Amino acid sequence: MGRFGVIGAGERLDAKPGEATASESEALKEPFLVIDAGDANSEDAALAEASTEREIGGGDRPKERLASLDVFRGLSIAMMILVDNAGGEWPAINHSPWNGVTLADLVMPFFLFIVGVALALVYKKIPSKLDSTRKAILRSLKLFFLGVFLQGGYFHGENDLSYGVDLTLIRWCGILQRIAFVYLVVALCEVWLPRVQGSYFGFMQNYLFHWIFVVVTLTVYLSLLYGLKVPDWQFELPNNRNITMTVTCGTRSNLDPPCNAVGYVDRQILGVNHLDQRPVFIRTESCSINSPDYGPLPADAPVWCHAPFDPEGILSSVSAIVTCFIGLHYGHFIVQCKVLVIRPWFYILADAWEWMFQEHKQRIINFIVPAFILLALGYVLHLLGIKMNKPLYSFSYMCFTAGAAGAVFCLLYILVDVYDIRYPTLLLEWMGMNSLIIYTLAATDVLVDFIQGFYWKQPQKNLVTFTREHVFFAMIPSQRWAMLVYVLFGICCWCVIAGALKAKGIFWKF
Repeated sequence: MGRFGVIGAGERLDAKPGEATASESEALKEPFLVIDAGDANSEDAALAEASTEREIGGGDRPKERLASLDVFRGLSIAMMILVDNAGGEWPAINHSPWNGVTLADLVMPFFLFIVGVALALVYKKIPSKLDSTRKAILRSLKLFFLGVFLQGGYFHGENDLSYGVDLTLIRWCGILQRIAFVYLVVALCEVWLPRVQGSYFGFMQNYLFHWIFVVVTLTVYLSLLYGLKVPDWQFELPNNRNITMTVTCGTRSNLDPPCNAVGYVDRQILGVNHLDQRPVFIRTESCSINSPDYGPLPADAPVWCHAPFDPEGILSSVSAIVTCFIGLHYGHFIVQCKVLVIRPWFYILADAWEWMFQEHKQRIINFIVPAFILLALGYVLHLLGIKMNKPLYSFSYMCFTAGAAGAVFCLLYILVDVYDIRYPTLLLEWMGMNSLIIYTLAATDVLVDFIQGFYWKQPQKNLVTFTREHVFFAMIPSQRWAMLVYVLFGICCWCVIAGALKAKGIFWKF
C-alpha cells in the first residue's frame, strides 16, 4: 500500500505521445482528477510520483507537474464557493435567472473543460481497454451517488438541522452527477474510438472519429431541443402536494422556462417530483418583483413560477458533453505539441515574446485560436437570437463558455507553466490538488451544516453564525461587502487547509 500522493500521471509534459508509465493505467480516479497512488505497489508509486514532474531542459534537471491545470481547478472551486455564498447579496455574479451568462454560469463549463484536458493527458496510452472501461464506469458510479447524497435532498441547507429525504421526491441530477455522466461518455470515447498518432499537420485527422461523435451529439441535442413537441403538463405545489397545477404548452421549439424540451425530457424520464424544486427561473421578472434577485411573486405571476425544473438535467447534459470534448482537444494539443525548455519568470524582461513563440508556439496558438473562435461564435449567436442559456445548455452558451475556459486555461498556462510565476496562484494550486474534498465539505456546505449542529441553547447560536454576524457584519457596515469579505476569508481558509493536506500527503482518493 503506497503512501498518498497527488499523482497526476497524465499531467506530464515530458512524456512522448503513446508513452505511459505503470501508474497511468491506474491513474484516473475521479473527474476532478486529483490522482492517488495509494493502491499502487512501491515501484508503481515511485513511477507515479515521478510522473507529476515536467522536463526542464532534459538531463537530470528537476521536473514538476502541469501546475496550470491544478490552478484552474482550484480557481473553479473558489468561484463556486464565492457565487454560491455571496450570490444572494451580489445578484450580478449569481446564476442568470434564464438567458445570459454571469460568473456563476462559467463554473460548470470550467469543470467539464478541465475533465477533458486531464482525460487526454491520462489516456496517452491505454494498456487494457476493458480494464480502463471497467474503472471508468466504477468511478462514474461512485461520483454519481456521491452527488445524489450531497444534492439529492438529504441535507436541508444552512440553519436547518434536520436531514433525510423522501425517496419519492429525491433529486437525481446535480453537479457531480452531470460530471460523472460527461466523464464516462468522453472517457469511453477516448478509450474506444480509433485514432492514429501522426504529425501535427494531420492533427484533426488523428481524432476524426472524436469529432464525428461531437457532431452527432450536437445533432441529437439540437433536434430534440427544437423538434420535440411539448404537451400540457401538471405538477403538485411543493408546499402543498394536494394542489395540482396545469401548465399549458402544446408548442415546439419553445425555449421559455415552462415549455422547453429540456424540461419535458426530464419530466418524462425522471419524473416531475425528482427535479429541482427551486429552479433559477423563479428570479425572472415574471416570478420575482426583485428580479434578478429572489423576491415575492408579482400579482400576475404565471402558474409555472411554482414548477420544478432541473438545470443539470438529461438533455442539457448531452450538450455539456461537447464542452468536455473541447477540453479533451486542448489536452491532445498538450500531448502532441512538445516543449523543450522552461525558463524562469525574469526572462519576461528580456526576449519574452520571441522566446515564448519559439518554445511554445504550437501550444499557445492552438489554445488561443479555438478559444476566440468559440467566444465570437457564441456571442454572435446570442445576438442573432440563439440566447446563451445555462439551464438549457444552449449551443451559444456551450460555445461561449468553452471559449472562456480555453482562454482562461491559456492565460494560466502562460503565467504558471511558461513563465513559472507560481507564488500568486499557489493557494489556488493547493485547492486544485484536493478539489473533491473541498467541494464536498465547502461548496455543498456539509462542514457548515456539521458545525451548526453544535449550538448554545438555540440553533441560531452556533459558531458559524456568530463568526459571520458578530465579526464580519459587525466590522463592516455594508451587509453586501461584509458577506463578500466573509466568503473570501472562507475561501482563503480552505486554500490553507488544502495546503496543509498537501504537506501531509493527504488527498481524497476516489
